Amino acid sequence: MKMYTIEIDEKVWGFLQKHAEPFIDTPNSVLNQILFGASKKTDEQECVSTTPEVTIQGAPKSLSQILEVIYEMEVNGYSRTEATNRVAQKRGTAPQTITDKYCRQIGKKAHEIDQLLSESGYKEFKELLKKKFVAHQQIIDTYFETLMMGVG
Repeated sequence: MKMYTIEIDEKVWGFLQKHAEPFIDTPNSVLNQILFGASKKTDEQECVSTTPEVTIQGAPKSLSQILEVIYEMEVNGYSRTEATNRVAQKRGTAPQTITDKYCRQIGKKAHEIDQLLSESGYKEFKELLKKKFVAHQQIIDTYFETLMMGVG
């Protein structure tokens, strides 16, 4: 299906975010559901979600899980440990598996991760992710920009 690029203002973006399921919906899938009553799961999402190593539009599984933890902390106000538990529960895995992802991928211990995550705007944490996931720097930048815009 041919796709088009449109510009929307912050009010519309905020509306879409309120109606979206994080890490599942795209702006297009939200609009499809609202306008046409379409299923939440589009062909594109079905392809993405059934690919074992990819869950966020081309991001590796480990990066997706790290970003999900950040989302739970920033948007829902959970501690790192609580956020990790929520992500593990959603994914049907052990919290230690999620913790291992961000500790091993970034090369830091849990208390060091806590220090990085306590920094406003996550600047150093974001830079570490970009160094580790070089091919996915745009996803990381876009994710954090969108997250901070939605919170601020």
